Amino acid sequence: MEIEFLGGAREIGRSAVLVDDSLLLDYGMATTTPPSFPVGDVDPDAVVVSHGHLDHVGTVPALLSGDARPPIHWTPPTYELALRLARDTLKLQGGSPLCPFTEEEVKRVTQVSRTHGYRESFEAAGYEVTLYDAGHIPGSAHVLVDDGDTRLLYTGDFHTGGTGTDDGTDRTDGDGRPIRGQRLVPETTARPDADAVIAESTYSDVDHSPRARIERQFAESVKTTLWEGGTVVVPAFAIGRTQEMMLVCDHHDVDFFVDGMGADVLRIFRQHPDFLRDSGALRRAKSRARFVTGRDGQRERIVRENAAIITTSGMLQGGPAMTYVPEIRANPVNKIALTGYQVEGTPGRELLDTGRAEIDGRVMPVSAQVEWYDFSAHADRGGLRSLLDAYRDADVLVNHGDRCEAFAAELRADGFDAAAPELGDRISI
Repeated sequence: MEIEFLGGAREIGRSAVLVDDSLLLDYGMATTTPPSFPVGDVDPDAVVVSHGHLDHVGTVPALLSGDARPPIHWTPPTYELALRLARDTLKLQGGSPLCPFTEEEVKRVTQVSRTHGYRESFEAAGYEVTLYDAGHIPGSAHVLVDDGDTRLLYTGDFHTGGTGTDDGTDRTDGDGRPIRGQRLVPETTARPDADAVIAESTYSDVDHSPRARIERQFAESVKTTLWEGGTVVVPAFAIGRTQEMMLVCDHHDVDFFVDGMGADVLRIFRQHPDFLRDSGALRRAKSRARFVTGRDGQRERIVRENAAIITTSGMLQGGPAMTYVPEIRANPVNKIALTGYQVEGTPGRELLDTGRAEIDGRVMPVSAQVEWYDFSAHADRGGLRSLLDAYRDADVLVNHGDRCEAFAAELRADGFDAAAPELGDRISI
């Protein structure tokens, strides 16, 4: 089996792995300025997509230009998320040289889509392929590729539930079972036999705090601000994080508004209850939420209502959040509670580092309190090792991280046969 790394090698973004010049695993984009896409020219016989985040699925419609019509395999939620993201990309970039595909190519996605459930094997480009729950977002999957001689496991992004539940209280599902990781989806437990593993490494040098502790700190902080008469803006990624924060707020008895693309994604998730940890809990959170349309000055009124507002974008790169932040920034009673990783160079990272942020083209000081909470949907160092410990006899290829080489070296020091391929590398396994 020949593996070529077209993206995501020693970087986060534009994930793309080509197997034997035939089967393509993911085809994403990096949301840099300008955006970047996988390298090389590809003409796959089939495509398998691990999950519906832009850095894994964002460039898929471009594969359908000209006469190309490779079938695209994914779970039902991933298919719907891919279409939603593609239409959003067209809305933002359509007609510009930065847009990698056309409206016609997005329409073709519906014609070639093939959806599958977890552990349902199927044929793609002559390989037997099986998807396993990766515990990252609804529909996310590990991808097992079997050519009859070699079994390759592509982890995609995954979550193993973290290091524990802190004091073990206050985090159980509807059946009374303890929740170790996210409320939205259960953690991955899949460990299919494999001869080689391509493993993400996003948080290979981080130990996440127990999720129960993070939730409790977040809820107490939000309640304190609301009690003091302030407003809390909770920037959150639309896919996965917005819905997770809805569940957290509802469980901790915090009333909240929801604004932005996350409301559309919520509708997608609720149509696929089998891909959720507890569909009833998400239904209850939706009932508690007040959804924002943005019409008739609604946002300007909400910021004066002493409220918690879950809104895109998670890194303050646009979206409704950039309406709320200018409104609340001058009052030190108010709060901005960031809920995800802030990439270097984004307004969210600038705000964390300097207390200032670029808003509407101007750098503004922010007197409101700024806090950051690690609600990551990725495995941390311990989670990565807990999965990889099942593959000590396999070849391990580390990707999707900003310290891939260092993590591969740590694995080799512990007896693994591990490497960190560079962009464009071809490796035989």
